Amino acid sequence: MQGFQKRYLRGLAHHLKPVVHLGQQGMSAGLLAAVNEALELHELIKVRFVDFKEREIKRELAAAIGRETASELVGLIGNLAIFYRPAADEERRRIVLPSR
Repeated sequence: MQGFQKRYLRGLAHHLKPVVHLGQQGMSAGLLAAVNEALELHELIKVRFVDFKEREIKRELAAAIGRETASELVGLIGNLAIFYRPAADEERRRIVLPSR
């Protein structure tokens, strides 16, 4: 994914509220299932880091969530991570990425 496409997705995600909260329990099977379900429904989601203050830990967790859910980490801003995964069924896709 190219930079201008990520910028476009961050713009779309600006008004979204976080649908998954990552707390003390860290990354678990339940959290990954919730992220997968949210991505299937919405394609573009925000995940809030509740109990993690160190930037490096948030980066590692966000990268792991992206890897485990086969999604793209679009941005990590403060305590929010933005993930994108296009719907498997092309008819259900609501987000069309720009191309140059």
